[in-house]
Amino acid sequence: MTDGIDTTAAPSGSGCRECDEAGGWWVHLRRCAECGHVGCCDTSPAQHATAHFRTTGHPLVRSFEPGESWYWDYRTETIAEGPDLPEPQHRPVDQPVPGPAGRVPRDWRAHIH
Repeated sequence: MTDGIDTTAAPSGSGCRECDEAGGWWVHLRRCAECGHVGCCDTSPAQHATAHFRTTGHPLVRSFEPGESWYWDYRTETIAEGPDLPEPQHRPVDQPVPGPAGRVPRDWRAHIH
């Protein structure tokens, strides 16, 4: 592991772990580069990826969206670069945005940040 990145840490699931446990929903997903925790982005109602950083101090997340490979560094609040992480690199491509299917309210735009 180097500077908050563990290239052996698999993702914790295909969606936001806490939203899945609570029956919630998300806009986009972020993956902790240190432990693999998948959480929802700051646009999402619950903002679990940032909450994970605040709880653990794990400084880097990588987008868990198809076609995106950027990292975010919470320490500097800037985009960062880093290595590929273990598969899968993103959420399932058939999962809608926002998602997951069946849990997103019709007025979802009224709930985002």
